[in-house]
Amino acid sequence: MADVISEMTELADAVCSGDRRALARAITLVESRRQDHREQAAALLDRLVADTGDALRIGISGVPGVGKSTFIEAFGQYLVDRDHRVAVLAVDPSSALSGGSIMGDKTRMENLSRHPSAFIRPSPTAGTLGGVARRTREVMMLVEAAGFDIVIVETVGVGQSETAVARMTDLFLLMLLPGGGDELQGIKRGIMELADLVVINKADGDMEAAATRSAADFAQALTLLQSPMVDWQVPVLQTSAINAVGIGEVWQSINRFADLSRKAGAFDRRRADQAKSWLWDEIGDSLMDRFRRNVRVRDDLAETEARVAAGEMAPTKASQDLLARFFGET
Repeated sequence: MADVISEMTELADAVCSGDRRALARAITLVESRRQDHREQAAALLDRLVADTGDALRIGISGVPGVGKSTFIEAFGQYLVDRDHRVAVLAVDPSSALSGGSIMGDKTRMENLSRHPSAFIRPSPTAGTLGGVARRTREVMMLVEAAGFDIVIVETVGVGQSETAVARMTDLFLLMLLPGGGDELQGIKRGIMELADLVVINKADGDMEAAATRSAADFAQALTLLQSPMVDWQVPVLQTSAINAVGIGEVWQSINRFADLSRKAGAFDRRRADQAKSWLWDEIGDSLMDRFRRNVRVRDDLAETEARVAAGEMAPTKASQDLLARFFGET
């Protein structure tokens, strides 16, 4: 145990010094599902927690094809040119068959990935609901400890990804395509209520007029929804990421939101709520892992699953029996 503590202390020091190889190794460690690696990762994160929390965390989501990666590359380049250090956690959807990543975001941000002040890490969702990798929050801690002051989480943009990313970032940016009233009807109210900032991308060429109409439609719709913060009306901005147009205006709005959020105390409350949510998520995940490994449950689990699947046993009764074995009550 002493050797593990010493090794993790050494790794933590290397991460804080900005050693990129150490950072990559630490991320691989926290993403591992091996039990011994999980214990090492817990020790590592505990040593780094005091060196985290100073970065601005920005979540970006939107439908496939909206141009998230193109926008993030332009936005990231804008930030590094102004002496920020930017980490992009690009969460790839995973193949249901092979488990491998599909999109390869690092290959779609070629210029930004080569910049010495940027760090891009694609991570597969590995089947995790919500479109974010299971260990995204831990990776956020690591890049913050490594000195990156802007952390961008790009999600798959499907299913529950918007809710998931909003629960772990300081600002949620929703990207939309130019369109008319029909598109507005198709946007779920819950997604719009999560947005702190809305960006209509691809506002160029033949789509520029459509983007202007969409911005007006969405801005009007947002006035009917409750704002995420007092004194903040969610802005709807237009960008052409491919031409790097409108990027500065997005950054200005992000700064205004962050400043207002800090002054109102909403920033710290949001972080505190996220930390508590993370705690309960970890408890749930850890309990599930221990449940599956438990010797009293493991031998009967496959048979019980088969009986439930065959309709021979109700899931409620099956779960009660398995939990009773897990806790040693039978």
